[in-house]
Amino acid sequence: MRSLLITGGAGFIGANFVHYWQHHHPNDRVVVLDALTYAGNRASLAPAEGDPHFRFVRGDIRDQSLVEGLLKEERIDTLVHFAAESHVDRSILGPDAFIEANIIGTHSLLKAAKQVWLNPQSSALISHRFHHVSTDEVYGTLSAGDPPFHEASAYAPNSPYAASKAAADHLVRAYHHTYGLQVTTSNCSNNYGPYQFPEKLIPLMLINALQHKPLPVYGDGRHVRDWLYVEDHCRGIELVLDKGRIGETYNLGGSCEKTNLYTVKALCALMDELAPGSACMPHASLLTFIKDRPGHDRRYAINPGKAQRELGYHPLETFESGLRKTLIWYLENEHWWRALMDADYQDWMTTCYESQTKVAAFPRSPGIGFDPGEDER
Repeated sequence: MRSLLITGGAGFIGANFVHYWQHHHPNDRVVVLDALTYAGNRASLAPAEGDPHFRFVRGDIRDQSLVEGLLKEERIDTLVHFAAESHVDRSILGPDAFIEANIIGTHSLLKAAKQVWLNPQSSALISHRFHHVSTDEVYGTLSAGDPPFHEASAYAPNSPYAASKAAADHLVRAYHHTYGLQVTTSNCSNNYGPYQFPEKLIPLMLINALQHKPLPVYGDGRHVRDWLYVEDHCRGIELVLDKGRIGETYNLGGSCEKTNLYTVKALCALMDELAPGSACMPHASLLTFIKDRPGHDRRYAINPGKAQRELGYHPLETFESGLRKTLIWYLENEHWWRALMDADYQDWMTTCYESQTKVAAFPRSPGIGFDPGEDER
């Protein structure tokens, strides 16, 4: 049995990982550490709260003494580090929070782990694991004909968010090579699924559509992202923890490249099917192009070959099946996302999207059977 400390466990991927782990490893101890910033939601952990093997601690990953105390008290042998500021638009407007959380916070965790796990005077753990969850954005951007990123691709971050995650990746690597901390890192592509805060593309468009609001698409909408259903990501991390080699990095991608415009139109078509009584039929009539954001990376794509060969990693969900599951979850859990629609969220939406220059309204879509066109696939 493992005893896990999951940082950022009230966030989107962290909460999904908690539920995944409890389902597949019901006897393991799971301790969540989360500061409950705007994207951390205690309600996302409601299904876990009654489990006697579960504990929630509200705290900051920069509090090294708190982390050391938890590692000792709970006899933690596995730390899975999700906690991060992760929204590119927010990093452009306010990069300081990203430096603090993603760099300083990660370093504080590493120092705590080193102090407890590698200190012979405090019963050092011979077997332990510090798993760091990172992003494909550390690699920068790809042109249309470039091969997908692999683990040896050069780092070239283009946003303050990506740069802060790249710095964290390097710190994790350094603590392994310098001090012998037993680490692994995974770099994932764009996640989607239940419990995702509605500032990211899919939940933002979904909730806007449900509220009959415009669907803001940056630039020409042809920025490409590699989509990964969140449960497939959780399964990939499990494989890294079980089979991954110490000190190694594994790219966990969905092998599912879609333009943002294709993604939004696919969601609109699914909305037409599952919410046919909407006053905004077809939902694609809500599409609106806005001015592109600064430094917007054109394409991300991950080569998951190493994880496939060494770990047996393969996503189980297709984009279509994952998107359908996601939409159904949001339709059935309106109370969850309605609770997030406070004044701060509305102010952010106005600053980030509604106040942006509109380029053009997208023409009405023919609906479910739309053809995205070769340049949007």
